[in-house]
Amino acid sequence: EKAKKDGSKCEDWRWGPCVPNSKDCGLGYREGTCKDESKKLKCKIPCNWKKKFGADCKYKFESWGGCSAQTGLKTRSGVLKKALYNAQCEEIVYVTKPCSSKIKSKSKGQ
Repeated sequence: EKAKKDGSKCEDWRWGPCVPNSKDCGLGYREGTCKDESKKLKCKIPCNWKKKFGADCKYKFESWGGCSAQTGLKTRSGVLKKALYNAQCEEIVYVTKPCSSKIKSKSKGQ
């Protein structure tokens, strides 16, 4: 729909990934092609986004699993919800994070 507003009659746009202007996050652009036309769209990669599967792949994540005593990590999986701009996304991804070493205590202020 956005392409039609720009005067393009092409309907089969293929979009590349968002490429930040500097470093690995922030404002940038993505290039699109359709037949012999090409365009650039502004885009943004949040700077807290360090996931290996990219900002154009949206996942629904389950709750974090228990802590593994062997690795000191907990894991959760995510199922692909939406792939933006024709992104090539994995159907299921797994992420890990270190287990919290903090012990929560309710005995504050005694």
